[in-house]
Amino acid sequence: MKALLIKYKSVIRFIITFLGVYAVLTMGYNVYLNMSDGSKYYPDYLTHLVAEQTTSVLNSLNYEAEILPHPNEPSLKIIINKKYVARVIEGCNAISVIILFLSFIIAFAGKFKTTLFYGLAGSIIIYAFNLIRIVILSVGLYHYPWRREILHNVIFPMLIYGTVFLLWMIWVNRFSKKSNG
Repeated sequence: MKALLIKYKSVIRFIITFLGVYAVLTMGYNVYLNMSDGSKYYPDYLTHLVAEQTTSVLNSLNYEAEILPHPNEPSLKIIINKKYVARVIEGCNAISVIILFLSFIIAFAGKFKTTLFYGLAGSIIIYAFNLIRIVILSVGLYHYPWRREILHNVIFPMLIYGTVFLLWMIWVNRFSKKSNG
């Protein structure tokens, strides 16, 4: 057993670090969600921010977009040209995807400064890509509502997780300590 632990020390360290960072960041995010009462920013600040930014981008693309609180659930409805096309829920704000990304980056850490900057840059890329994803999804649902399932459940998750995977591969192959030795 000791020989196996020694042989797979780096794998075990990666798994423990990944799970530890993931647990800490997830618990911190859950504390944030539990503290969000939705009185000022409904349903929470980050989800509200994503919905606001989505409508800003849609409006800049010459759609008449607005958000409205959903009456039956903690989400915001995206309205394009008076037509309800989508809703932004807490899971749409990309924070859980960013937590997953950061957990991997930290578990495969490189130099402190490099890890910090790559984690920050990658989080911004994921956030921005997610925002663009919601805009394109909203426009797609406005024009092609019958394609809802394939757009929402197949294409767009594949794109966001594909982006995360690509960022991970760049990290492992170019910046982490594991790639250098």
